[in-house]
Amino acid sequence: MNFIENQTYHIYNQGNNQRKIFFEEEHYLFFLWKMRAYLLPFGDFISWCLMSNHFHWQFYVKQVSIQRSVLWENIDRVEYQRRIKKYGKKAQPVKNNFKRRAKGDSLVDLNEAIGILEQAYSSAINKQKNWTGSLLRKGCNAKDGFIPEFITLMKNGREDPRFKLGRDYGFVCLNYVHDNAVKAKMVKVSTDYRWSSARDYAGLRNGTLCNLERGREILNFLP
Repeated sequence: MNFIENQTYHIYNQGNNQRKIFFEEEHYLFFLWKMRAYLLPFGDFISWCLMSNHFHWQFYVKQVSIQRSVLWENIDRVEYQRRIKKYGKKAQPVKNNFKRRAKGDSLVDLNEAIGILEQAYSSAINKQKNWTGSLLRKGCNAKDGFIPEFITLMKNGREDPRFKLGRDYGFVCLNYVHDNAVKAKMVKVSTDYRWSSARDYAGLRNGTLCNLERGREILNFLP
């Protein structure tokens, strides 16, 4: 995907052959740490949802590429926070700098960072389960608001609600991401599902992964 700065994207992927990618609570939590480590240097999460065999991110891109050393610094800092959360005083700082000095001045773009995130997660699960091969489909999908489907006011012979007064792509996307578990009939309301940002917007959890202020600007667009 050719990302553009100051644009919001719906990014998503699923397990190879639609297989599960999250098998226990620890896997969801680990993936959330990876999201924080690899993507926040590039922008803001607006919403997210992790389902058993796929995930959705609504992401606002601030920078398409950054210095690789900046990404590494954030990855190591977040990983140390994860270790403290899990192991307490026994947590050890990350010691990878000696391996990275030669490439620190090069640039890394958002596409590459997403790929590294997926590889890191897949490697961890494969190691735990003694598996080999790719856990996720190769290459994420990403959409912005400027796609041909959004040109017409009609869809399948009916008015497209995205073009009613007060609707826009960001609003529809945010609700779509949060409603995944509802549509899968796993819960009755989105705030009952733990693995999405819906509970953060409802004030039921003090999550810090999303930029709630930016997200509420989208929600408050409705009159």
